Amino acid sequence: MGLVANIRRDVRFARGLFRLLKRIKPIELDSDVLLCDDFEEAVDKFADNIAVEDERRSLTYRDLDAMANRFAHWAKSRGLRRSDTIALMMTNRVEYLAAWIGFSKVGVATALINTNLTGQGLAHCLTISNAFQVVADEDCWRQIEDARPLVGHNLMLWVLGLDDEDENSERRGLDKPVRGGSSVRPARSGREGLTNRDTALYIYTSGTTGLPKAARIPHSRARTYMRAFAGATRSTPKDRIFNVLPLYHSTGGLVGVGAALLNGARLVIRKKFSASSFWPDVVASGATMFVYIGELCRYLVNCPPQAYEKKHKLRFAFGNGMRGDVWPEFQSRFNIPEVLEFYGSTEGNVSLFNFDGKQGAIGRVPSYLKKQINIRLVQCDVETEQPVRGPDGLCRLARAGEIGEAIGEIGNDIRHDFSGYADKAASQKKILTDVFKKGDRWFRTGDLMRQDAEGYFYFVDRMGDTFRWKGENVSTSEVEQVLMDAPGVAEAIVYGIPVPGQEGKAGMAALVIEGKFDPKTFADHINGKLPAYAQPVFLRMIEAAETTGTFKYRKSDLVADGFDPEKVGAALYVRGGKSGYQKLTAAARTAILNGEGRL
Repeated sequence: MGLVANIRRDVRFARGLFRLLKRIKPIELDSDVLLCDDFEEAVDKFADNIAVEDERRSLTYRDLDAMANRFAHWAKSRGLRRSDTIALMMTNRVEYLAAWIGFSKVGVATALINTNLTGQGLAHCLTISNAFQVVADEDCWRQIEDARPLVGHNLMLWVLGLDDEDENSERRGLDKPVRGGSSVRPARSGREGLTNRDTALYIYTSGTTGLPKAARIPHSRARTYMRAFAGATRSTPKDRIFNVLPLYHSTGGLVGVGAALLNGARLVIRKKFSASSFWPDVVASGATMFVYIGELCRYLVNCPPQAYEKKHKLRFAFGNGMRGDVWPEFQSRFNIPEVLEFYGSTEGNVSLFNFDGKQGAIGRVPSYLKKQINIRLVQCDVETEQPVRGPDGLCRLARAGEIGEAIGEIGNDIRHDFSGYADKAASQKKILTDVFKKGDRWFRTGDLMRQDAEGYFYFVDRMGDTFRWKGENVSTSEVEQVLMDAPGVAEAIVYGIPVPGQEGKAGMAALVIEGKFDPKTFADHINGKLPAYAQPVFLRMIEAAETTGTFKYRKSDLVADGFDPEKVGAALYVRGGKSGYQKLTAAARTAILNGEGRL
């Protein structure tokens, strides 16, 4: 890259970072200016603008504030006090935002429950929230009732859209009580004593490898998310931001919301993402921006071309998880002028921004800002999932181009704070001590990355997803990218499974196939693109890939099935034979289990 291009790139990065830091600078951990105060400030500035619309209605900023106030007064009427928690389980709708904003006005925290949860998983989330009051809608309340017997305490369930005949002593309709509440803002004195250190929300991890954990989101963190993207996106009151991501997750519920509502823009929400109706809906809504997660973009790229995909007014897309192989086609095919990719975790203190728009990178830290930006990559052992330490007991930094775990130093300010989980033991597991000096404390992201000589960061894999085979580290995400380009492969989930008598884990891929699976064509494809150690040892065919509400693959059940035909089914292949892969017979499986079969 030439000198002039370097200067332009650095200027663009500096401008983006300045806009972001300018918006989050006023946030102080001990300040009594809370999340709801930021919202009320926006209401006073943009009262008559449309704030939010769903499939059924739209509300101005003034109307949304009035609805939030009614939820606040209802919570007080139920005897809820500061630091109490309400669980909220609703599909995306205007009342969702009004509810948790309103509860924050009276100091009550809200646990945002994943609407895809059922049974034991849902019961677990309700139990650890310690919420005795649950607010739901007509789409979700039956899931809660099914899980109620598994919850460790009593629940009072309040439902929007509940039919009169469905009411009982433990389940009541919420429409009338909320409508009957005052639309006047609750007195700010009711929040006296609360600071940005206090909890605003609980947002749950996806639970791809176990039960979800409740990340505690203090007002400081929620405000940082929302203000950061209000600055980074440069949105204005003329913008309409399209958001089909679930509002119970940080990208849809804080990043997308903040970019709109703190700048007077219109937030367009939909119940859920639909690849077939996405572009017609974007065009009809007049959206100028949209917020994404990477898998959403991949789904769109995999759809057949349609007339609406270039008739939109979108000028900007922002989000996280856009894969390097999807980005070029996504941006060119759909004619999106600017893409802002970022990296961050709901509970963590590490964030990165790709203000340069370099395709495939999750962010950049220029050399002149290395000491100011809170991220380091340390060498790690993917088998033990522990950092590599030198003779002095301290961690070793990963070199340029070398894969390492991203960590962020924990400190007592907005950018370095780690608020942890509701479970203190789970919080402690994410803290690394004595990293570069005795007594220092760093947050472990669990994400493997590499950084190039120009300062760009690239996501490689989750720590638990990367596995070791034949003495080499295998990145599941990198293998998945190759497999999904194979003819006939619609979805590919890659993971490692233990095999008796073998060191490390053997690679296995669960494939969703369009049409008939051709082992030779598949093998020929991966032979030219993957080293032998990274090629899946086992293949299993599945009808559909189970994902979380944020489109992350659920791997824990697949790993537990191993290569057992009774669990996996008959469509199970092992590498070998003339075609590259062959059906796994009972005799071949027995040989592998006995250590007699070669893998």
